[in-house]
Amino acid sequence: MKNKIFEIYKNLSEPVKASMWFVVSNVIQKGIALLSTPIFTRLLTPEQYGVYSVYQSWYQIILIFATLDLFAGVYNNGMTKWPERRPQYTSSLLGLSSTLTLTLFVIYIIAPRFWNNLFDMQSIFMYAIFAECMFVPAYNFWASSERYDYRYRKLVGVTVLMGVASPVIGVIAVLSTEYKAEAYVLSYAGVQIIVGIVFYIINMAKGRRFFDKQFWRFALLFNIPLIPHYLSQTVLNQADRIMISRMVGSDEAAIYTVAYTISMMFSIVTNGINSTFIPYTYKSIRNEDFTNLKSSSSFLVVLIGLASIVAMAFGPEIIRIFAAPEYYEARWVVPPVAVALLFMFIYPLFCNIEFYFERTKFVMLTSSVAALCNVVLNFFCIRIWGYIAAAYTTLLCYILMAIAHYIAYKQILKDQGITQNLYDMKLILMISLVSLVAMIAMTLIYDIALLRYGIIVVFCLVGIYKKDEIISNLKKLRS
Repeated sequence: MKNKIFEIYKNLSEPVKASMWFVVSNVIQKGIALLSTPIFTRLLTPEQYGVYSVYQSWYQIILIFATLDLFAGVYNNGMTKWPERRPQYTSSLLGLSSTLTLTLFVIYIIAPRFWNNLFDMQSIFMYAIFAECMFVPAYNFWASSERYDYRYRKLVGVTVLMGVASPVIGVIAVLSTEYKAEAYVLSYAGVQIIVGIVFYIINMAKGRRFFDKQFWRFALLFNIPLIPHYLSQTVLNQADRIMISRMVGSDEAAIYTVAYTISMMFSIVTNGINSTFIPYTYKSIRNEDFTNLKSSSSFLVVLIGLASIVAMAFGPEIIRIFAAPEYYEARWVVPPVAVALLFMFIYPLFCNIEFYFERTKFVMLTSSVAALCNVVLNFFCIRIWGYIAAAYTTLLCYILMAIAHYIAYKQILKDQGITQNLYDMKLILMISLVSLVAMIAMTLIYDIALLRYGIIVVFCLVGIYKKDEIISNLKKLRS
């Protein structure tokens, strides 16, 4: 059996091997971070853990302005456009990213007290954020280049090394000082910065070009219009914690973060599925193979829907395993976030069609409106119902995004003369409603474990009854 598996693996194409290992390394990295959560929730008080969660949220937001996410889509476009000048292109974009970061840093040091009060953070944390923005993009450029060429060995090694080093050094740092929040934040940032410095030197040594007018102009014209889209995605994922910290307190931000992080572990799988499903969608549209696209997408929606219900059902037990007793209130955050994961999978199905037909303006508009709605709803709902309301506002915004993108998707089909639906909308609507009803039911019976387990048993029996159909669909997706 071992030889047979090895033979199958050896016969796989390099792109397939690379895709498989990229998913594996991502799961390992996120999995290690997740497994370290029980350790840090017991070493840190909720207030100290809340400091770390708020730091991470502000870092993700500031990173967009400090780097324009140049290591994302525009970098792949440039590698395709100038393959023979990739080293120069890489170092030049790294130079542009560094210039933007230094510009923002100068703005910060002119009035540090103002910015510290605005972000509600100490100067040492702001310095750490700018250091990460300065050097971490170098690693991201290198990682994107490795993925582009399907070179996975070094990338997997570095990813796993960073995933292991961060929690190990974090534990040592937290145990070695009474300034535990600072130790946790700076140890994590320190690992990222050190790795970033190494790749900063490597990229600059290969490219030997900090400024290139052609490359800078191309990157700025491409990415500046995308800032609202990048920012809105980050706001949807991070604004909750920042607003909870400012409006309620760091303790509540920490409790919310623990539940959100645990629930979002399923996003590792959903994101991996979606990234693999994109080229399949494009190929199906190009070949007008709408029947297989509909059946495959339906199967995936059902699969993700069931996974979200399972996550809800075991929410209290998962919180007990991954967090200290003082975080147990976080169980009430799990149901809405778990259902949000379903809609986070559904709305990109429609976005994929928008991107295929190059109708991206609506994507940016919808993302921006959803992010604004999230902030406004949080402002009022957190004040009225407390921090748990933030999970429901996030769910509502993802539902609105799915509806808005569905409307755009229908218009695109009409404009392109495609008369049939690419997705089974009745099934998607049914799974969405079932998940929402399950969320309400789970919330009502959360303290009655036997009822929750009974629901899972029913789903398992249905799965056994439908096993042949499930296996058939899995084989189709694998092919």
